[in-house]
Amino acid sequence: MGWLENVIFKNQELSNERLELTDKNSLYFLSTGLTLRNCTVVLKVPASRLIIKQATFIDCTFEVKQELKNHQQWISASLKGCRFKGRFSGCDFGHWPEYGSDPWFQVGSIEDCDFTEARLAGCRFHGCDINTLRFPKWPCFTFLDPIGRAPELRRVKWPGSFGDIVVDNLHTHPASTKALTYYAPSAAERFETTPEELRAVIEKFDCIVY
Repeated sequence: MGWLENVIFKNQELSNERLELTDKNSLYFLSTGLTLRNCTVVLKVPASRLIIKQATFIDCTFEVKQELKNHQQWISASLKGCRFKGRFSGCDFGHWPEYGSDPWFQVGSIEDCDFTEARLAGCRFHGCDINTLRFPKWPCFTFLDPIGRAPELRRVKWPGSFGDIVVDNLHTHPASTKALTYYAPSAAERFETTPEELRAVIEKFDCIVY
């Protein structure tokens, strides 16, 4: 494997631009002092090729063309009025200062963002007002205040191993966790059930958006 080319965006403000972060031989940095307004950011790289650090995104659209997996660095970005499209799994958004000692983890925020055109699987939202966020509809489903509602959610029988593995462990998520979104087909496959069986239980709760 050859050297990766560093493509660095920092210390600048861009408006109404289209950024295509799609070159598999590049390592992209959206970094300190970067502000994007009304921009479209096209992502087609794995999480390991995308470094987000203390950047601000206002009214931007993120178009993810390749599933973005286990990308925690959204928590070092300020996201306001943004739209997300495409597939995300194991990603964290918002304000989660306990994630690490580096100062850029203290600055993350998310508000007024729209995920209705995204597919979220095992994604969390931290330290934010979830009433300003729009979550994807079924077959995605979102636990609101999963830690606070955990006792109530544990009182019913969940299908497959979803109850034992997911619901019984909601209280173990970071205290900053305000919402948690799953994608029913992948959750059903992983926890030995079906989307229909999951939905039958989900429909009983007003703290689950679907």
